[in-house]
Amino acid sequence: MVKSMTGFGKTTCQLRDKSLSIEVRSLNSKSLDVSLKMANISREKEHVVRNHVGQILNRGKIDVAFVVETSGGAPSVSINKNLFGKFLLEFEQLTKEYHIKMPDDILQVVIRLPEVITYETIGDDPGDWAMIEESLLRALSHVDQFRISEGQHLAADIIARINSINELAGQIAPFEAGREQTVRTRLTKGLKEINENLNADPNRFEQELIFYLERLDITEEKIRLAKHLDYFVETLEMEKTQGRKLGFIAQEIGREINTIGSKANEANIQKIVVQMKDELEKIKEQLLNIL
Repeated sequence: MVKSMTGFGKTTCQLRDKSLSIEVRSLNSKSLDVSLKMANISREKEHVVRNHVGQILNRGKIDVAFVVETSGGAPSVSINKNLFGKFLLEFEQLTKEYHIKMPDDILQVVIRLPEVITYETIGDDPGDWAMIEESLLRALSHVDQFRISEGQHLAADIIARINSINELAGQIAPFEAGREQTVRTRLTKGLKEINENLNADPNRFEQELIFYLERLDITEEKIRLAKHLDYFVETLEMEKTQGRKLGFIAQEIGREINTIGSKANEANIQKIVVQMKDELEKIKEQLLNIL
């Protein structure tokens, strides 16, 4: 089952005179990168939150925000007036000492200093924390469901492009048949241009031609390409998400396509190779967002 790393979930729970909203946003990332905004939640619970995020979402850039409002709609915050006054006094003394003008936005500067604004800590009560934790798990579940839905769209697009590469590979065969005669004609012409009177041994010429054509043969590459494409789809349809593994298989697909292109020696095959590369690049872009 394919999961996207993009997702969103939001839940709300009521804690007596307070309302707590939990928002979880997820974007693609090579690893698990969790950012928490939980000014109102006891810092002792941070490791619990991170564990839940890691277990349910596994990977991605995850932003989790806890927002608390009182029943009146105002945020549950308070200003440390003593600390505010002390900071303001320090700034005034500095301006006098260094003969500089007090900034017009000094109030905004001071209010942002550490511990000037404090939030009421919640979650210490076992009953409250049980409700908060249950709400967090629901929000994470919503993100996971969002990822599954997005993953289905990604999978459909990727499979369509894999099928396109398969179909393009099948279009190569008709152009392979004429390559031998083309190579034979070009080599013969080249020999004549080197020496009009050159009388080459037909048997030796045929041996060299066969050797040259064997080096241009793309049968093995086409077989390996077909196997890689099948393996890619099998991996994509596995129950466990396999984003990194799909990336490795895509690299192998690209290697076979590149080898076919380097051995093609035929304009029509080269055009097909360009089309296959284009489809593969679009697949790689989609894989960046798969879990």
